Amino acid sequence: MAVYTEVGEADAAALCARLGLGRLTELQGIRSGIENTNYYATTTRGQWVLTLFERLGPAELPYYLRLMQHLAGHGIPVPAPQPAPDGSLVHELGGKPAAVVTRLPGGHRLAPDADHCAQVGAMLARMHRAGADFELQQPHLRGLRWWTETAPLVLPHLAPAQADLLRAELEFQQQVDAAPAAQALPRGPIHADLFRDNVMFDDTAGPDRLCGFFDFYFAGTDRLLFDVAVCLNDWCADGAALDELRAAALVAAYEGVRPLTGAERRALPALLRAAALRFWISRLWDWHLPRDAALLQPKDPAHFERVLRARIAAPWHPAL
Repeated sequence: MAVYTEVGEADAAALCARLGLGRLTELQGIRSGIENTNYYATTTRGQWVLTLFERLGPAELPYYLRLMQHLAGHGIPVPAPQPAPDGSLVHELGGKPAAVVTRLPGGHRLAPDADHCAQVGAMLARMHRAGADFELQQPHLRGLRWWTETAPLVLPHLAPAQADLLRAELEFQQQVDAAPAAQALPRGPIHADLFRDNVMFDDTAGPDRLCGFFDFYFAGTDRLLFDVAVCLNDWCADGAALDELRAAALVAAYEGVRPLTGAERRALPALLRAAALRFWISRLWDWHLPRDAALLQPKDPAHFERVLRARIAAPWHPAL
C-alpha cells in the first residue's frame, strides 16, 4: 500500500462523484504495505479506500473484487467494492486500473492473544465455507510457480548458507506439491496474506470483536490449508517459534466451523514451511529489487528466514 502513483484531489473527487459516493472532503495516502497505491478517501457519504493497482491488470482484477462482493453477500465482514453506474467494479485513475471499497471500522491488534487468534481462525473458516460456491477461478499468483520464477532473481543477493536453504526448501516444496496427497487437499478461494495488519478489531461496544478482513489482492484458488498456515506463522508467533497456546486456539476455532481432514493435519507442517518460504522470497524480492514509491517501507526478509528455519527444526501439529 505504498504510494507509487500520486493522485490529485480533483481526479479522486471526480471518481467519487461518478460512483455516487458524495463530495470528497479529504484524501490521504496510506503508508503501510508495498504492492499497490492506496488512499483513504473521505466524502460526505462515508469513508472509503481508493486503490490503484501497480502490478495487476484489468483482466485479473474481477476475481478479487467479485470475491469480496461474494463474501460480503454471504455475511463475511470484508470491504465492499463500489460499482460504476454500469456495474463495473474496475475503474481507471491516473492511467492505472483502480477500485474503491468501503473502509472497515476498528483497528489492528498487533499483539494478539489467544482470543484474537481464535476469532481469526473461526472467521477464516467461515470465509472458506462462504467461498465454496464462488464461481470464478484464478490461480494463486504468489504460489509455487511464482516462487520458482522469483528465486533465481534473489539468489545472487544471498549468502551461501541462505542460498542453500532457499534451493533446498524450494525443491522440498516442489516434491510436496507433486505428491497425490497434496493435490487432493481441499481447495477454494484463499486470502493468502491474512497478517495482523489485514484484520480489524473493534472494542467500542464491549469485548474486542473481529470486524473485518481486507486486502484481498493476493487472493487466489489454492489449498485452504495455506491460509491457515499463513495465519499461524503470523498471528501465533512473535518471533520465529510458534506460541502453541495461540496456535491451538486458532486451529480449534477454525475446526469448530470447518474441521480439517486427516490429510490436512498431516500436511500442516509442510504448509507452514511453504507459507514461510513464500514470504521470505517476496520480502527478499522487495528488499533487493525495490520499486520507487513516495511512501515505501519494504520489510526485512530475515524474519521469514528465521521462521522457515524454525518450522523445519520443530514441525508442529495441532493436538488431536
